[in-house]
Amino acid sequence: MKIGNLDFHEALCLAPMAGVSDIGFRQLACEEGADASWSEMLSARAMLHNPKKTEFMTLTSEAEKFKVGQIFGHEPVIMAKAVNNPLLSHYDVIDINMGCPAPKIVKNGEGSALMKDLPLAGEIIRACVRASSRPVSVKFRLGYDKDISREFGRMCEDAGASFITLHARTTEQGYSGSADLDAIARLKASVNIPVIGNGDVVDMESYNRMKSTGVDGVMIGRGAQGKPWIFRILKGGEKPKDVYAVIEKHVNILRQHYSEEFLVLYLRKHFLWYTCDIPYASETRLKIATSPSIDESLKILKDILK
Repeated sequence: MKIGNLDFHEALCLAPMAGVSDIGFRQLACEEGADASWSEMLSARAMLHNPKKTEFMTLTSEAEKFKVGQIFGHEPVIMAKAVNNPLLSHYDVIDINMGCPAPKIVKNGEGSALMKDLPLAGEIIRACVRASSRPVSVKFRLGYDKDISREFGRMCEDAGASFITLHARTTEQGYSGSADLDAIARLKASVNIPVIGNGDVVDMESYNRMKSTGVDGVMIGRGAQGKPWIFRILKGGEKPKDVYAVIEKHVNILRQHYSEEFLVLYLRKHFLWYTCDIPYASETRLKIATSPSIDESLKILKDILK
């Protein structure tokens, strides 16, 4: 099945990750084989009242083949207005976040808190579908404290969602435990729209387990942190021989859009992820975590990787 120019036959997707899915990381992932990429989740209310706050988060790259802009909120009218915000004009699909477990999001009745209020969740989806000339999708979890994913998925379909993504953990689980692949298979069998499976895909073995659920696509989040080339590997390719060149490209892309002052702190987590598989590198990682400049961090990385 195709939606726009995305063929859902075993599509590989980069997950929306707050504070991670920057324009550089998304570009690298897509150049390394990701078929679709999600933005960081964007506050519908912030886009309406303080667009400058989210403007840089909506930047995209020409390398992104299929762009999904993800919004969150709990007010149907505000969410519907966000769908047509000019900041989202270059996205192929509008995705509604109904799965974020972060306490500051949940306490506002947003993200996965909406899984406790199906009538409101349905009203939000229908409002966005009515307002949008593009497909609308929904990303959600198993439920807040128990599995209601089939009921929730059918509600999303009835409300007009073009496809859905399931992260197979509850809100209360957070990111602990294992993703429930059986629940993903049950959801897939319960709806007639494409289903993307999300959770614990980090290598070929876990990828094949996810595919065995019958999903139309696979979404990768934490498994891509520090390894944007995982998509290439899952498509039969190999890890880049020059990892430092990948890191340097990530930095150069971000330097085109953000200040050096911001990037010094922001890039540390990416640098640490890029080095997480290097044995006996704890001392080097400490130097990176305390480095006062990007260039110094790059020198440390070049020495250890080359």
